[in-house]
Amino acid sequence: MQIIPADFENPQVLALLRLHLAGMHANSPAGSVCALDLSGLQRPDITFVGLWDSGTLLGCGALKELTPLSGELKSMRTDPAHLRRGVGARILEHLVGLARTRGYRRVSLETGSGPAFDAALALYRRYGFRNGGAFADYEASPFNQFLHLEL
Repeated sequence: MQIIPADFENPQVLALLRLHLAGMHANSPAGSVCALDLSGLQRPDITFVGLWDSGTLLGCGALKELTPLSGELKSMRTDPAHLRRGVGARILEHLVGLARTRGYRRVSLETGSGPAFDAALALYRRYGFRNGGAFADYEASPFNQFLHLEL
């Protein structure tokens, strides 16, 4: 398995991003989804990667620079065929390692609330993320929550 920068023209990457956005919209009320679409992920302040195994995309995730000392996790998604196989953990470890290499002191994330997000929240908490306040341009609502990892 290898983690490499995502090719935004690869059909597997595009399909997983569509699945990610559809899942976010299906599990959150209209107007409360802060997930990035394809154009949002192609910005220069975002590093988007995929975990591949023998030509198959297993999952993806992104790290967005907020300041020279902080970053945000975005678009973490495991392909449903590869759930519970450590895909999310591998991508999370890679992105947190990248944040450390860049000298970030904190990595934050915004995610939804409710049962659909429980597995992802458990993963983040296992890696030391803790609940906290809103950051960047986000606003707190009953439909989202914020987690932070001090590096």
